[in-house]
Amino acid sequence: MKKTALFLCFIILLGVLSFGSSAKNREITVYNWGEYLPDGTDGFVDVNKLFTEKTGIKVNYSTYQSNEEMFTKLSGGGVSYDIVIPSDYMISKMIANDMLAEINLKNIPNYKNISDDFKSLEYDPENKYSVAYTGGTVGIIYNKKLIKPGTDLNTWDVMWNPEYKGQILMFANSRDAFACAFSKLGYSLNTTDKQQWIEAANQLKKQKPLVQSYAMDQIMDKMIAGEAALAPYYAGDAVTCMAENEDLDFIIPDNAVFNRFVDAMCILKGSEHKREAEEYINFILEPEIGEQIASYLNYPTPNKEAFKLLSSEQQNNPISYPSEEKLKNAEVFINLPPEIDELQKDLWTSVRADSSGSAWSIAMVIFAFALLWALIAFYRRIIKRKKFK
Repeated sequence: MKKTALFLCFIILLGVLSFGSSAKNREITVYNWGEYLPDGTDGFVDVNKLFTEKTGIKVNYSTYQSNEEMFTKLSGGGVSYDIVIPSDYMISKMIANDMLAEINLKNIPNYKNISDDFKSLEYDPENKYSVAYTGGTVGIIYNKKLIKPGTDLNTWDVMWNPEYKGQILMFANSRDAFACAFSKLGYSLNTTDKQQWIEAANQLKKQKPLVQSYAMDQIMDKMIAGEAALAPYYAGDAVTCMAENEDLDFIIPDNAVFNRFVDAMCILKGSEHKREAEEYINFILEPEIGEQIASYLNYPTPNKEAFKLLSSEQQNNPISYPSEEKLKNAEVFINLPPEIDELQKDLWTSVRADSSGSAWSIAMVIFAFALLWALIAFYRRIIKRKKFK
């Protein structure tokens, strides 16, 4: 939305430096989260278009809605991508599965712009496989007009409040959904206690009758349209929603654990365009490009030079850039042990399949229909016999 003279000069400089005519037939394929890169709308630049104008490298671009969706697609084979932008725990999982290539930081001179706070993190301690793209936190977005007086919003329990039946949205991916339940129960988001996972699954089953829908990107559309009262959501997207609907607000409940995440750029092992992919990452780390991304997403930028270009209002936004005091209860997801990861999948399947909160109730309904059908068939046979006597 902001078009500074500095950025206009930067665009001119790109044109001067462009060497597209000498870079024919070069291309990369980028797989990113939905609505996670300025595309020329709402007054922002089209980042991919600018990159192509500067380098002559064509960008093939597609999106996903969750880490799990991305991982499943890549694991299934038959697809070819060069760059992906997973979250912290998924990066370590992909490293463990030998899916990522080591990045040659000598080809990324703008890596110097990355803040030390976003380097040498647990998921990639030697900075071999990833370059930070953005970060953020998870809290609760709510509609002030739809929240009843006296409702305590400063607790994750509100996501289970029966007064809001049919007005609650919930994450459609397992890791984020279980994190909400763990926050409510007071457990670590990275617990490996199987019983705690089962307890969290039971909480999600109890919540299910209250949930209007399970969603990811659609949370933004529904909250902006006033179609739901509250939802767990990512802070940066919440700021975007609040700019569109003044009735919306956002809170990270005090005295409860919550997720703090980092998304980072990675190059897939076997990429046939690794050098071009490194050029792309270096371009993303240009201060002016970083400023556009941070302003578009409303997430904290890991690019310290881009941060300097943000307005003071953006720099001091407590939702995008929460205080250290607020972050004291934050946890970054880590890659779960294989047995816990499998348990999570099984439990999530049971949560989504459970429509009544009771497998026994479902079984009884099925039995009743089967019995009714058997009685009807038996009655028809009796009638048929009488007709032929």
